[in-house]
Amino acid sequence: MGDSQTYVKLTEEKRIAKSDILSLLRTYNCYHEGKNFQLRTREVRQCALILEGLLNIHWGLRRPIRLQMQDDNERFHYSTTGANRNERSPVAKQAAGEFNNNLLARETAALPTSTVGSQEEEEEAPQLLRTRSDASFMGVQRRPKTHSTRDLQRLRAHRFSINGHFYNHKTSVFTPAYGSVTNVRVCSSMTTIQVLNLLLHKFRVENKSDEFVLYMVHESGERTRLRDGEYPLVTRVLYGPCEQISKIFVTESDLGEEVTYDVAQYIKFEIPVLDSFVEKLQEEEEREVSKLTKKYSALKSMILHQLEGRDSTSERI
Repeated sequence: MGDSQTYVKLTEEKRIAKSDILSLLRTYNCYHEGKNFQLRTREVRQCALILEGLLNIHWGLRRPIRLQMQDDNERFHYSTTGANRNERSPVAKQAAGEFNNNLLARETAALPTSTVGSQEEEEEAPQLLRTRSDASFMGVQRRPKTHSTRDLQRLRAHRFSINGHFYNHKTSVFTPAYGSVTNVRVCSSMTTIQVLNLLLHKFRVENKSDEFVLYMVHESGERTRLRDGEYPLVTRVLYGPCEQISKIFVTESDLGEEVTYDVAQYIKFEIPVLDSFVEKLQEEEEREVSKLTKKYSALKSMILHQLEGRDSTSERI
């Protein structure tokens, strides 16, 4: 009974023995030795094994995604008053104004004399920071070296960038670079849907999780969809640590397509070779059709002959 409980779930119906998964895990961690992608283990619920660690996911989207903007004002927090960006204290407003003026003065001094006047006509000083992307604005924020409990909570809810792209009003709808990689921290008990929700929450993606699916894409071209009840981290360990051989991609649910191994083995052939394969298959199909036609023609003639014999016998009677 004890041995039957030492397992790791592959799906709700399938499980793998603890000894087998530990053997694969040693290979996995050896491959990632000295990196952050090594997986940790812990046992819960009567020796059931749980794996924890980072999971690489590659962007394979063809259509734009939408980024949420509800946490924009969270960056403008003043601990002394609790005011937001639109409700600043007079001291905070004065400090912000002095900062903007100093920033404008430094930028103006660095520009050639001929361009200073034209830029001052186009934009006033308070608009400079608003027109910058959030990625560049984060560089000028001053954060304390020590973090309080409230600061740590804010850091956990921090908006991560998608390959350097932070929220920007002009580019809040965009398509991540195809094949670019990101990662999320997951455990082996998280299903595909939970991993997708975690990925979308990390980057504040407004689209719903049911718009996306995860695929295991192999070097050969084989594509296997991870079902809703599967556990992506366990699947990653089973397929091995090398992402040159297989990668997990997130794609649109209506654009993804599974490719079996039998089909994938022909993908890398040249077109003339594939044409010759198709021609041979057509010839084989014609031969099989001819055989079946002859077979059923013979059966038909035999049945008709038997029916004619019965008719002649009944007439004599």
